[in-house]
Amino acid sequence: MHVIVTGGSSGIGFDVARLYAARGARLTLIARDPARLELARQELLSTNEMSETDVYIATADVGVENEVLSAISSAEATLGPCDVLVASAGVVEPGRFEALSSAAFTEQVTVNLLGVVSAVRAVYPEMKRRGQGRIMVVSSGAALIGLYGYTAYCASKSALVGFVEALASEAAGSGICVSICFPPDTFTPQFERELAKRPAEAQLLMGKALPWTAKAVAERIVDGIDRRRSKVYFGFSITALGFFGSLIKPFLLWWYQRRLM
Repeated sequence: MHVIVTGGSSGIGFDVARLYAARGARLTLIARDPARLELARQELLSTNEMSETDVYIATADVGVENEVLSAISSAEATLGPCDVLVASAGVVEPGRFEALSSAAFTEQVTVNLLGVVSAVRAVYPEMKRRGQGRIMVVSSGAALIGLYGYTAYCASKSALVGFVEALASEAAGSGICVSICFPPDTFTPQFERELAKRPAEAQLLMGKALPWTAKAVAERIVDGIDRRRSKVYFGFSITALGFFGSLIKPFLLWWYQRRLM
């Protein structure tokens, strides 16, 4: 089995890769930092019974379509067709809309939405030709409710819901399972950087739930892939928003606005 993970050098993506490595899967890790990719590769090789050729790494910015297409093409030429794609790469830069630069807004939409689209585009035709494959898109709990200071991030992550639902409809009967998951705050290097910029108004709501470990999130993601679940939620709050958001959000947002006054 060949598993491709974007954002695979650290955080949730790396822990997903670690779980599949323990199963003996062949792995491709894609990320922007070649040094961190090599460190991730060496850790996987040192902690699992794998040969050097079982882990392929490719440096690419998922926000640049040609880089993603080239990286995945090379990976498939080396390790064979992709059986599982986990599109985990993403960026977040909180900030009030009027203070957030156009470049920062555009980067989040480009990486978080179009970067996923590019990765899926790279594997989807061959999966369809073979009549099998699994795609898991890593969104966020922020896709389910608008958060103060997260206009770009919420927009990019919620757009993934429409993309996945539409693609899943097209893929019905093809043998391809297209899924999406909604992780909560997760202890990762990126989360530490995000917290330093998170507005206090956002923390008022987001701080009510304790962050998860990347390992726990990865385990839930892999279990969702195994079970071919179309949507994977985490914890009570996100699950409630996922199933009953239209009923819950008016009251939650009313309470939140009153706290901000």
